[in-house]
Amino acid sequence: MKRIQLLLLCILIKSFAFGQTSVKSVPVKVEVRYVDSSYKLFRGSDPYFVKGAGGSAYPDRLQAYGGNSIRTWGTRGADKVLDSALKYGMTVLLGLDVARERHGFNYDDDVAVEAQLQKIKNEVLKYKNHPALLGWGIGNELNLSYKNPKVWDAVNAISKMIHTVDANHPTTTVLAGVSKQVISYLKDKCTDLDFLSVNTYADLATLPNTLANVGWEGPYMVTEWGPTGHWESLETEWKRPIEETSSEKAAVYKTRYEYSIEKDSKRCLGSYVFLWGQKQERTPTWYGLFTEKGEESEVVDVLQYLWTGTWPKNKAPHLYSLQVNGKKASENIYLQRGKEYKVITVASDPDGDKLSYRWELLPEPVTLSEGGDFEQRSQSLEGLVQSNNGGNSKIKAPVKEGAYRLFVYITDGNNNVATGNIPFYVL
Repeated sequence: MKRIQLLLLCILIKSFAFGQTSVKSVPVKVEVRYVDSSYKLFRGSDPYFVKGAGGSAYPDRLQAYGGNSIRTWGTRGADKVLDSALKYGMTVLLGLDVARERHGFNYDDDVAVEAQLQKIKNEVLKYKNHPALLGWGIGNELNLSYKNPKVWDAVNAISKMIHTVDANHPTTTVLAGVSKQVISYLKDKCTDLDFLSVNTYADLATLPNTLANVGWEGPYMVTEWGPTGHWESLETEWKRPIEETSSEKAAVYKTRYEYSIEKDSKRCLGSYVFLWGQKQERTPTWYGLFTEKGEESEVVDVLQYLWTGTWPKNKAPHLYSLQVNGKKASENIYLQRGKEYKVITVASDPDGDKLSYRWELLPEPVTLSEGGDFEQRSQSLEGLVQSNNGGNSKIKAPVKEGAYRLFVYITDGNNNVATGNIPFYVL
């Protein structure tokens, strides 16, 4: 008996010393199959339709609401993300950060391209055997503000490298929307990819037709989808985008998902909603499904319904209207500096919970990002909003001329929130 125990101990030591996989590190094979005239993703022996979220915050909530996968944009913190996904019975589409031309990378520089390939190879070797790994996302939105089509040669080379060292996981690259030219390049240069991935927002509902029109007939995944993007929304006369309220977002999330992701059962492998967390991009509330405090918007209720077919027991508040000086955001609100104006909010809670209101006044951000890059959050202006903790309040216009935005957060005492904001310009 002691000899057997000693032998097992020696095997365990060797597996650590030579990088052999432990029980926990046995990979699960994932592949795309063409079955009954449809493309399907299989994990192990079972079909696997992705009901995922971009971002690794709150994995327990994602699992509880019916989600089954997480998408990352790189390998930073990947150990923690993969282990967390495994703990909650979920998977990870692991992003591989491929340099972007818009950030200064030169794809005519063969030495730099080869160095990038080797760097990514080390990342693949490190994580390829993790049982929560679903696949590899080679780069994010490499087609955004680019000119050199040699980037697609680099993507294909990375995919070939991955398939050489990892026979268990598929590869994809993530596009910012689609065009006939980019799809033509991919079909010509990226023949090693297993499926296509697309980030899309207002155009989600028409994506299946768009892909067909630009010539993509293979499998695909929607790796980012969400509200109407700031670049495609209505805007004020001073060129600032008008954000949908959380309740308006909930409606468009539901409609767009049902009209595209659910309907295209022939080619769509699933999706990742954006963003499972919070970030600043034009506003602190535009893309995150949670506030900075971790409160959940009405969109999360919709996602639970889309993923499970059932609504949560306690729903988020619903915001019907937000007005400053009797005007909506689309009516181009100009205020005189230092003067007071009425703010009217109309909201209700579907469960009859008592609502609380908090307000925040922000100058519009000065430096704007592109493609989800870091953007600095504006500093709050204090003492200019008078609230009675109800839907009606008063705002005193700042003394400095410029563009501002008033935010309201309506909470129900159960960690649910409705959000809205209204841009205005101080003369």
